[in-house]
Amino acid sequence: MTKKGREMDTIGSQLFDAATLMITGMSVVFIFLTILVYLVRLMSKLVPEEVPEPISAPKQNKKVQSSSAVSPQVAAAISAAVHQYRTSTAK
Repeated sequence: MTKKGREMDTIGSQLFDAATLMITGMSVVFIFLTILVYLVRLMSKLVPEEVPEPISAPKQNKKVQSSSAVSPQVAAAISAAVHQYRTSTAK
C-alpha cells in the first residue's frame, strides 16, 4: 500500500471508532435516563402526596380593646397643629 492508502485506512478506522464511541455513549445515556424516568414514576406511586391541613378560621375575641383609639384632646391638638402649619405656609 502506498502512504496515501494507509492514511485513508487510518482516517476510515478513526471515523468508525468515533461513530462506535458516539453510539455507545448515546445508548448509555438513553438507558440511564429511561431507568431514571421509571424510578421517578415508581417513587411517585409509592410515596403518598402530602395533603395540606385545612386552615381553621381564627377565633374572634368578643372583647375589643380600643387602646389604639386617639383621645379627643390629642385629635384636637393635631388638628390645631395642622391648621397652624397650613396657615403659616400659605403666606
